[in-house]
Parts: sequence; structure tokens; C-alpha cells
Amino acid sequence: MKGFFNKLLRVDLSKRSFGYEDIGDEVLRQSLGGKGLGCYLLMKENPPGVDPFSPENIFVIATGPVTGTKMWSQSRFGVYSKSPATGGYGESYCGGELAPKIKGCGVDAIILQGKCEGLSFLVIDENGASFQDASGLKDKDTAESEEYILARAPEEAGAMTIGPGGENRVAFACIKIDRWRSLGRGGMGAILGSKNVKGIVFAGTKQCEIEDEQLLRKVIKDVAKKGKESPVTKKYQQLGTPMQVAVTNKQNCFPTRYWQSGHFSKWENLSADYMQKNFEVKAKGCPNCFLNCTKHSRIKQGRHKGLELDGPEFETIYAIGGLNAIDSLEEVAWLNVICDELGIDTMSAGNISSFAIEACKRGKIDFEIDYNQPDRVAELYRLIAKNEGVGALLGKGIKHAAKELGLEDIAIHVKGLEPAGFDPRVLKGMGLTYAVAARGACHLRGTFYKAELSGEMDKNQIEGKARLMVDYEDRAALFDSLILCRFYRDFILWDELASIIKATTGMDLSKSELEVLANKITQQSREYNRREGLDSSKDTLPRRFLTEATEEGAKLSGQELEIMIKEYNDIRESREREIRSV
Repeated sequence: MKGFFNKLLRVDLSKRSFGYEDIGDEVLRQSLGGKGLGCYLLMKENPPGVDPFSPENIFVIATGPVTGTKMWSQSRFGVYSKSPATGGYGESYCGGELAPKIKGCGVDAIILQGKCEGLSFLVIDENGASFQDASGLKDKDTAESEEYILARAPEEAGAMTIGPGGENRVAFACIKIDRWRSLGRGGMGAILGSKNVKGIVFAGTKQCEIEDEQLLRKVIKDVAKKGKESPVTKKYQQLGTPMQVAVTNKQNCFPTRYWQSGHFSKWENLSADYMQKNFEVKAKGCPNCFLNCTKHSRIKQGRHKGLELDGPEFETIYAIGGLNAIDSLEEVAWLNVICDELGIDTMSAGNISSFAIEACKRGKIDFEIDYNQPDRVAELYRLIAKNEGVGALLGKGIKHAAKELGLEDIAIHVKGLEPAGFDPRVLKGMGLTYAVAARGACHLRGTFYKAELSGEMDKNQIEGKARLMVDYEDRAALFDSLILCRFYRDFILWDELASIIKATTGMDLSKSELEVLANKITQQSREYNRREGLDSSKDTLPRRFLTEATEEGAKLSGQELEIMIKEYNDIRESREREIRSV
């Protein structure tokens, strides 16, 4: 099938062997690659009830039909496994330089199964997989590990690596690529750690044939025109995601002091304007991207003078800054780098450290920590990554830690994954998004904050909200299957999605057919959860969101959430009935 190699590479880590398998056209037509293919493989291959850290739990790497083309935002890939954070469906996506090198190995997906006997790294190219000793990288940080691995890799290769957090199976361990970029959510780094895989090198250069180059060039031109005319483009180019700090504080939905408030009194110190004035900032982007939303920054002054990083991004600023009431962007950036090097997700890390502050105040842990104490937060992150002291408990994730400490009534998470920086008591559609997303309290499965913050839909509206959210979620499911960057949602709508799919695969699909396909992909990820015990009763929000107002007075009732969830499920189930009747 055009746009694909129709190939799967299966790597057996226990046997140090590999083999190729065909992926049929029908599977690809029904999955579209990426997320769809990842969901399909997890349902087909993973034993029901498998422990996330069992050698039997597979780890899937997948690309989509646009990967490696000249399409805007094409340089992305996804990983899929059973999440140690939630015990259910796990997925994470990343941009940067690596995706075309993965697809260039001549495959559409890679499955890792089993467990290496000792700490190892893999080299995957057009001829398969080889195994290299990584024992000398034990406990090494992600940057040092990536440098070591790439020094022993083919020229122009790329790599993914884990840090101590992944080796020690922290439930929110991430995977790093291009030093600064993260496959952050759901503990995918811990899955590699459980398999004794310190890193993977990809050195593929193959090109995949697509159906219609001329049509793809037209879409590329049309999307560029939209982007050039949109004010959103300039905002991303100039300020990047930190622009959301000002927006969310103005709307009183910037989570602060472990979700007590939606407004941080010193938010200006964390803002994009502050970054532009006090950091040396250079815009950069992924291949084939005109947004250049990443801001590579260098701290100009203070105790962290000279520190460099990509970011910090908005979600890191909210989680480490807002939730922990840290009023210095320099300190947030420093903690960002610490998390990157340890290989732990900044969003979950910021949530767990602010939870620890509240646990300390209640006398539940013996680690002294309070708000706006970046040095104590740093020490806590090191303990978590090393699996030492109170870090051994917190590193098992918020769901486990809250239960052990008897603090389930204050813990903020859905299915074990913490929310993003948009309080659902203000942006009520985000409450629906968090509740029903398969991987937990995820903002990216629908990005519905955009509709509510922009005024496309009244943030206080309840009835009728689910229909627009489903539209957002459907397009996101197709983005994650193709795979495209979510920030192109304003430029790639239904018509563009249909044209991209036709140009790459040859499939000529109407909007209704695309909706059916998206529904199938989304529902399959939710079905995986149901199979693993995360049934519809888990599609809800933490107690505090439904019973406790923000300090500014914003509320979301259980009845309001129930109305939105019922409407959402009715839409999804109606589409399933339509599929079965055909």
C-alpha cells in the first residue's frame, strides 16, 4: 500500500534476534499507521492483564504515511505500550529529527518483546537490529548516554535514550531524543528500563513511495498559505507555548499550589515576555515546520547563568512553576534540565512534587518541603529517579503513592495520569477531555482548551459541548495516526486531512468515512482500557474537581460532568452502531 512499507520489525530482546513480518493492506486501511496501528498491535499482541514491567508487555514504535515526506510537521513518531502509570493504554509522541530515520529503516512499526540479559542498546537500520553492551551507561543521564551511543553509531543516525528514572522503573519515566525532546507521558521510559534497553539507534535512509506527489505539493502549498495568514503562526514563532502563561492566568485556569488556585500572583515571572527579556532565546523547529515553536534558551544571569535548554515549555512551567509556586523562570528551567537528565516527565514530576508538599504539610512523609523551594524540589526529583527514600514511593506514581499515604481524597489524576495546565473547573470541556481520554488526564487527545480559550465555544456551556469535543478528538486521532503535529490543527482541517491521506495512500475518503475511521481508532484505545480493568467507572475526575472550587470560585459539578460524558458516549456509540450496520 502506498505510504507504507507493509513491514513490521519484531525484535526479541531475550533471544537477541529479529525478524520481519508483513502488515496487510487491510490492517493499514483500518488503522492508517501511527496511533491506529499501535492500538491494533497492543490489542492483538499484548496478553490481557499483563504487568507493564513483564517481558511479555510489548513496546511498539510506529510512524505514519506522511513520515519522511515533505509535508509540514511530518517528523513525528509514536510509542505504545501498557502504561505503568495507569495500568492501561499508553502512548506518547515526539517531534525532532528522529522520525524519518525510524521509517527509513524500511518498516512501519517495530515491536520490542522480551528483556535483554544485561543493560544494552540497539542499532536498527535497513538490515535489522543488532545488540550492543550498555553496562557502562548504568545510572548515566540521558544527555551523556545519547552522546555515547551516537559516537558508536553510523553517521547521521539518531537515537532515543533513557536516564536513571527509566532504569529504576519510575512510573513517569520518559524517553529523550535530540537531547531536549521527550516522549514524556505515561512512563514509556520505564518500559524500556524494564527491558534493559538503555537506548535505540536508528539509521535508516529508505524512502517510501506515495500515491500522488503533485496532490501532496498542493496541500503543502495550501497549508503554508493558511499558516502565513494566521496570527497564530506569529505567536508560535515569537513566543512559543509559554504564551499560554498569560492567557491561562487571565482566565484564572492556571493551576497553582497543587490545584488550589487558578491564578498565580507572580505569573509574570514565568511568562513568555519574561523569557524573551531575561533569557537569550533562539527559535527552532522540527524538520518541515514553519512554526518554529521551540525556544532554545540560555539563562543570562543569576546562579544558573549559562544554563541552556530547549524551553521551558508551557506545560513544564505550569507543573513545576505554578503547582509548586516557584516564582522564578530560571529555577523552573533548572528543574526542567534536571528532569531531562534524570529521564522523568516534567508534567508528572511537577504534580508529584506539589502533592508531596501537601503530604508534608499533613505529616504523611518525612521529607521536609514547602512551596517555592526549588532546591528541595530538585532533591526530591533525584530521590525519585534513584528510587531512594521517599522517592521510592513517589516514583511509583500518583495513584499508588496517594493510596499508600491515605491521601486519595486530595490526589489529582485520572486513571493515574495527572492533568495538563488547564483547570477543568474553569474550562469545563477540558473536564470531559480529561475524563474520557484513554491514557488518563490528557489534554492532547482533544486539545479542547483551544476551543474554550479562543471563544469558539463558551467555557461554561455544558449541553452540546461533547459534539464539538468529539470533532476535535477525531481530528486528533487522525493526526496521531498519520502522524502530524497537533499545532497544525488550525491549518489542517477535514478537507486537508482527506487530501493528505489520498496523496500518500491513495485512499479517497469522505469526511463521514474519516469520522468512522477516527471513531474506530479512539474506541479501540478505550477498549484496551476496558480489557485491562479501566472500565467506564474510571472515566471521571478526581473528587476535588467536583466538590472543591478554585480560590477564585470556579466550580464543576458531578452532574455537569455526567451530562457531558453521556453526550460523548452517545455520539461514540451511535457511530459504532452505524459501522456495524454497514
